[in-house]
Amino acid sequence: MDDDGPVSAAAPTSDTFTAEVRDAVRRLDGVAERTLLQRNARLSGLTGADVWLKREDLQVGRSYKIRGAYTMISALPAAERAAGVVCASAGNHGQGVAYACRALQVRGRVFVPGTTPRQKRERIAALGGDMVELVISGDSYDDAATAAAEFAAVSGATLVPAFDSPATVAGQATVAVEILEQLPEPPDVVLLPVGGGGLLAGAGSWLRASSPATRLIGVEPAGAANMAAALAAGGPVDLPEMDTFVDGAAVRRAGAVTYPLVRDSGAELLAVPEGQICTEMLDLYQADGIIAEPAGALASAALSGGLVALEPGQTVVCVLSGGNNDVSRYAEVIERSLVHRGLKHYFLVEFPQEPGALRRFLDEVLGPDDDIVRFEYVKQDNRETGAALTGIELGRAEGLAELLTRVQASPLRIEHLTPGSTAYRFLV
Repeated sequence: MDDDGPVSAAAPTSDTFTAEVRDAVRRLDGVAERTLLQRNARLSGLTGADVWLKREDLQVGRSYKIRGAYTMISALPAAERAAGVVCASAGNHGQGVAYACRALQVRGRVFVPGTTPRQKRERIAALGGDMVELVISGDSYDDAATAAAEFAAVSGATLVPAFDSPATVAGQATVAVEILEQLPEPPDVVLLPVGGGGLLAGAGSWLRASSPATRLIGVEPAGAANMAAALAAGGPVDLPEMDTFVDGAAVRRAGAVTYPLVRDSGAELLAVPEGQICTEMLDLYQADGIIAEPAGALASAALSGGLVALEPGQTVVCVLSGGNNDVSRYAEVIERSLVHRGLKHYFLVEFPQEPGALRRFLDEVLGPDDDIVRFEYVKQDNRETGAALTGIELGRAEGLAELLTRVQASPLRIEHLTPGSTAYRFLV
């Protein structure tokens, strides 16, 4: 998933949608992978259902974005191809555009913000080769989108939205076409990740028409739930605040094309905490041997987090939407997961500046299964006390109550830094 460009053309009608999706299937034949639909024993065991992963992390560009990008660019008339294309992206859409440009020999320019992980930038450059210019613009996706739109207006290049165009939506719908072809019977439940809504609009519309009994669930990151906000408001609205950790799905505003299709699909929407997404990323890696980026683990995180009520034996499909994870992010992923599971806590401890103070803290406050994993303290000779930032990892989440009881009984001044506080935001 990825962020969108400026509002595009009107949404496709039901009369034309089937033809557009079939055309996308034809265009993508021999270009996009028919990705594996793989049963997942871990999630099946957790839920009691029969859970399958649609492995779009194995797709060209390691996400489903190639489907929409190639569908749109390949359908451009010769004159528009000659003028080139441009897009804004947080990373995955840019890879799809880059691959399509190289395959179709169309000049392209991809604008990304400076926050785009290096791994994604390098993949855009590698996939596009000499047909694509990568431009880093601004500190946010909105900055990159503005720059891309300005370039399109001046150069005459065609803007290729990540989700907010009928062609893109039709391309993403091919994920659902494959799912229905790969299973002997239609699935009972399908979970789709949601950024700007291109995948849910396309695949959701196809499933609603082809398998109306299938339960559709769109999964958003809690810090960027723009589609839920749009449904509540009766139309796309800007999120006042946004957590950009799930960079592939951190979209401030739902699409004008995608919103009515999602609304009419009857899909349920769920918001998953970013910490649960991190926990699922680690489980995918450690238990299943799958490298997923935050947006890639979004749909399955709703299952592992116990957010979806399922009946035993139901056939459930989760789209694993992206595998472009920068290894340097794993430290933050582990941190967020520990905090989410209640295993890591931070305290400000005011120590008397005298020998043995730390030892008393360890003996009197720390439990037998607790571990200090962060300690920052600078002794100041002109003061009687000094504060230390102390990170404690618990052996079990239930041990927090016991730890806080010992903290209250301690003669030391100890402040528990809680999530959401100003100080805490500097730590996680």
